[in-house]
Amino acid sequence: MNFPQELKYTKDHEWVKIEGDIATIGITEFAQKELGDIVYVEVETIGETIEAGEVFGTVEAVKTVSDLFMPLTGEILEFNDELEAAPELVNDSPYESGWMVKVKISGDLPSDLLSASEYAELVGE
Repeated sequence: MNFPQELKYTKDHEWVKIEGDIATIGITEFAQKELGDIVYVEVETIGETIEAGEVFGTVEAVKTVSDLFMPLTGEILEFNDELEAAPELVNDSPYESGWMVKVKISGDLPSDLLSASEYAELVGE
């Protein structure tokens, strides 16, 4: 499985790409494989500041609906509108075109974000 080295990961299977004070967030390749075919991504928290660990949206697959947990505290600036018409981008390209939200980071980064190797160990890769 692919876990890009430049990203940080959570135990809830989200990934975080940090560029300055902006974080791009999505779900990992492992998570999308576990969920199966993604049919809908819902984020209704644009403009809100969400605390680390809180739910910021949901992802719906053929088999289940799963909450999306915020990996860090920040204001949700943008939702990936392409996912409205093509939620399967999360399956096809979880780290690139399947990203979910962009967030303006507020406060310190949580200490429990995992490196790629720590995340791979967590999921048994």
